[in-house]
Amino acid sequence: MINIVLYEPEIPQNTGNIMRTCVATNSKLHLIEPLGFKMDENTIKRCGVNYIDNCEYTIYPNFEDFVSKNPGRYYFFTRYGKKPHTDFDFKVNDENIYLIFGKESTGIPKEVLKGHLDTCMRLPMTDKVRALNLSNCVAIGVYEVLRQNNYFDLLRTEPFKGEDYLEQ
Repeated sequence: MINIVLYEPEIPQNTGNIMRTCVATNSKLHLIEPLGFKMDENTIKRCGVNYIDNCEYTIYPNFEDFVSKNPGRYYFFTRYGKKPHTDFDFKVNDENIYLIFGKESTGIPKEVLKGHLDTCMRLPMTDKVRALNLSNCVAIGVYEVLRQNNYFDLLRTEPFKGEDYLEQ
């Protein structure tokens, strides 16, 4: 299973978008407090549309609690990483995969990253931008894991209008 971990997310719109991505990709969401918003805010519901009711998520009081309850392979997305996300082998084995993203303003604390330097990654970009939007980074990360695993059992055709919609 792919797990998306948001370390102290601050912007409800990003979290709502990420919840929608989790539903679309059969990923589980883990939220580490403090959150910069209340989970019952209308903004979360508006960004996640009607999909967030199908989002499987857990909230943890801190990173230590999250780690104690979630064994697996941890990968950290940080602007300080030295390898691109495509350099990592995300092929599924018997361990859960956790893609960990930091808060929008400051990222993941250095103290956390220092113990995981071999699994810190950076999305390549120009020197004109500090970082991409958090929900964009999550989408890029989760779809790389999916691509490497042939998209698991995700649908390859449009389920609502039918797979032959364009031919009609």
